[in-house]
Amino acid sequence: DVGDDIVKVSDPSLREIIRHGLPQRGLPDEVNEWRAKNAPNLWRGARRVLLARSLNLPCVYGALWLRIDRANGEQVDLGLASMRVVTTAGMDFVVDAFQNLTEIELFKYHGLGTGATAESSSDTALGTELTTAYNPNSTRATGTQVEGASANIYRTVATTTVAGSAAVTEHGIFSDPAVGSGTLLDRSVFSVVNLAISDSLSTPYEYTSVAGS
Repeated sequence: DVGDDIVKVSDPSLREIIRHGLPQRGLPDEVNEWRAKNAPNLWRGARRVLLARSLNLPCVYGALWLRIDRANGEQVDLGLASMRVVTTAGMDFVVDAFQNLTEIELFKYHGLGTGATAESSSDTALGTELTTAYNPNSTRATGTQVEGASANIYRTVATTTVAGSAAVTEHGIFSDPAVGSGTLLDRSVFSVVNLAISDSLSTPYEYTSVAGS
């Protein structure tokens, strides 16, 4: 599947978060510079996940990975971009699915945008979602759907090829492919990723439910 070569980590530890999300010796300058700028975005969610784990508390969160596929064939693996909590709307949707009122497997559509406001559990949409940069216009990419590295992880991977240049700073998982429609499960904000026409952004996303007591 697309994006399966991007590392899979089951409920990453602090060491793994540092390795896959922060600057590392031997990585390209472009990657290390991006990771340094993105560190506050990654830490905003990672610290909460780590705290919950240290207290053996139940925790539900999303983890987003990013890879740029340039039109010339070059690949730039940026690594772990975000670890955020899911939205209230997303959790309401899950409860409705238990009642057979909605279909949870619809959470497979990947949206990209240019909004920079920090994530909130009250979010119901991206700050500024792409429209004409999508191909077809206003249509989100459809992700694959598999189990992640362990049985408590849902993994969906999509690749969005842009029809126009875009300075992407946010990603969301939705229940509908049409911009302006569907429920937002999770929203991640990250340092700007500049895409030129015909560049692609691969967005492996993992929804993790951690048991606790």
